[in-house]
Amino acid sequence: MSEQNQQLEQNKQETPMTILSRSLLTGFIGGLLWSTFGTVLYYFNFSEVAPKSFVLSSWFHAEWIDTWLGNVVTIFLIGLLSLLTALIYFGLFKKINSIWVGVAYGFLLWVLIYYIMNPIFSTVPKLADLNMNTIVTTICVFILYGTFIGYSISYDYHDFHRADDNKNS
Repeated sequence: MSEQNQQLEQNKQETPMTILSRSLLTGFIGGLLWSTFGTVLYYFNFSEVAPKSFVLSSWFHAEWIDTWLGNVVTIFLIGLLSLLTALIYFGLFKKINSIWVGVAYGFLLWVLIYYIMNPIFSTVPKLADLNMNTIVTTICVFILYGTFIGYSISYDYHDFHRADDNKNS
């Protein structure tokens, strides 16, 4: 009985994270994870385009961008930009508990970045100039990224509401 009381006391001291803060954390971690993966794919020549081409190389012209520091800064910045991606997903699709929404979200992000926003990235070739390996690889990475963010947020949202329903029962 005292062990149960200690656990209850510990639960009172911990402040649980809100669904929104967990969603933002998911976005940040997803950005770190998948931009790191994209960087590795670039170094192994699966893609002609590195993540730093979008985030740093198109805006700044410094020697350090092409070093390991440029990659680390890029990965961190993409993690921060992913907060916005997660916030948008949370606002629009959190109630839809389907993996396919995340897949579609990732593909739409790829279209947005590689096709619609391509003119603002000066160091990224046009879509028609990219080879098929780059196109397929980047689509797959964006789909995995969208699935990671989307399904994690939707699952967390539904799991939280299931727990609330069980408390009220």
